[in-house]
Amino acid sequence: MSRPSRRTFLQSSAAATAGGVLLSAPSVHAAGNNVLKVGLVGCGGRGGAAAINALSADKNTKLVALCDVFPDRITKKLEELKESEQAAQIDVPVERQFSGFDGYKKLIDTDVDVVLLVSTPGFRPQHLAYAVEKGKHIFMEKPHATDPTGIRSVLNSVKIAKEKKLNLVSGFCYRYEPIKRETVARIHDGQIGKVQFIHTTYLTSDLWFRGDEPKWSEMEYQLRNWYYFTWLSGDFLVEQHIHSIDKAAWIMNGEMPIAASGMGGRQSRTEKKFGNIWDHFTVVYEYASGAKVVSQCRQVSGCYNEVADHVIGTKGTAQIMKHSIDGEGGAWRADEKKNQDMYQVEHNELFAAIRAGKVINDGEASALSTLMGIMGREAAYTGKRVTWKEIMESKQDLQPKEYAWGKNPVPASPTPGRTKFV
Repeated sequence: MSRPSRRTFLQSSAAATAGGVLLSAPSVHAAGNNVLKVGLVGCGGRGGAAAINALSADKNTKLVALCDVFPDRITKKLEELKESEQAAQIDVPVERQFSGFDGYKKLIDTDVDVVLLVSTPGFRPQHLAYAVEKGKHIFMEKPHATDPTGIRSVLNSVKIAKEKKLNLVSGFCYRYEPIKRETVARIHDGQIGKVQFIHTTYLTSDLWFRGDEPKWSEMEYQLRNWYYFTWLSGDFLVEQHIHSIDKAAWIMNGEMPIAASGMGGRQSRTEKKFGNIWDHFTVVYEYASGAKVVSQCRQVSGCYNEVADHVIGTKGTAQIMKHSIDGEGGAWRADEKKNQDMYQVEHNELFAAIRAGKVINDGEASALSTLMGIMGREAAYTGKRVTWKEIMESKQDLQPKEYAWGKNPVPASPTPGRTKFV
């Protein structure tokens, strides 16, 4: 099959392929050959990987500040990073190690040029807002919030970032993988016709549990085991399966569904230690055109596992994870040898844009994908059909009234038919 014209455009424009906006920035943002100082907010596993990606993206970068709510995680992460190949690019003295609930402000208030926001998702809206206020370039992991109130905050921050011409690259990494870009570009060029149906799955096993200590307060226990509390993670549909939902949004060219209905529950996560999240979901998203996306996710050990995206169009089909198309012009499969590490590519393009005085901002598309995940979660939690208008206007705010050590009661796991839509 001949290469579609869109492919060349997408490969040459990171912003377009990532659902972002590429702009010219004032020369003050270009940084020339000066050292770009990087600060990391969130010292978990993904945070450490993001730091390595950032340092690998540009040889003239330095990691100069670390932040985590827990001081012990800063110490552990710094030890790990100093054992990496990028050790020479790491200079984080004690005075640039910030902990506690307000540690992110102290880090952002330093002279860092770029901040990596890789903390627990529930905190992300406030971290983003402050980074934008202080004029920093940003890498922000997915998901971007855990409730609609948080998403509205993120959308406002994204708008201000555009006005300030700040780079904002989101952690929806599949949009940065070269052969997935080519696969989706071919779909957008009509090689399977008009998309009618997408079946996307993220079926995996149980995840980690970090235990419990008698000395831990309710708040500390929840933060140590953040994945199992909806206010912190958004539930695993929003935290993990959001990658699949974002791919569906990408394939649909950014068109959002008009409504969603769903089901799910908690069959294996029955113990109190697992907080209030579920272990399986099925959500059906409806589109104005009549198209549908069926989204299935599960985190239960001992079951069949699969991560796949099957796309059906009026003239053919596509398999996103296999990078293949069976369309009107025949069969096509991407050359896997041409692929690159998607995690590294997103950082490469972020730092290249900063150096070139350009701006990538994919925050709006990423925030809407996150809201699409929240919409599906709330449809399943309540057992109701939830419309896009309803989720956009929802007053739901899962965050505690104050961030402080001590008690922090959370709602019980939702019960469809009884749990109310907010």
